[in-house]
Amino acid sequence: MTTDSGAPLRRSHVATEAPAAIPHDEYPYRSPQPPVVPSRTILDSAGELLRALAAPVRIAIVLQLRESPRCVHELVDTLGVTQPLISQHLRILKSAGVVRGERTGREVIYELVDEHLAHIVIDAVAHAEEG
Repeated sequence: MTTDSGAPLRRSHVATEAPAAIPHDEYPYRSPQPPVVPSRTILDSAGELLRALAAPVRIAIVLQLRESPRCVHELVDTLGVTQPLISQHLRILKSAGVVRGERTGREVIYELVDEHLAHIVIDAVAHAEEG
């Protein structure tokens, strides 16, 4: 081999080291710092929130409300369950602070309190779909 000028190409006699192996972390999502344990009050609130989201019908309600605010009869039609059952699940979600309702005439329109709650449900559904 030659260089662009036609001179022979010299090989360097400097030994190259193999790159250091990257250690495999079996827990890639672990924080480098030990986690700060929240207060008992915060842990209790988080537990209540997760319990409120634990029923399949409530998960379906959250997914529907993620798309747009809905009234009870729309949820009944979409989810194929009875009106009393939808109302019962909405009461649980409302008391847990997941949804809020606003009366307009004879109907109450329900919506999610914030988008964080939808992400919890979406992540749980995606995880279940991965099997």
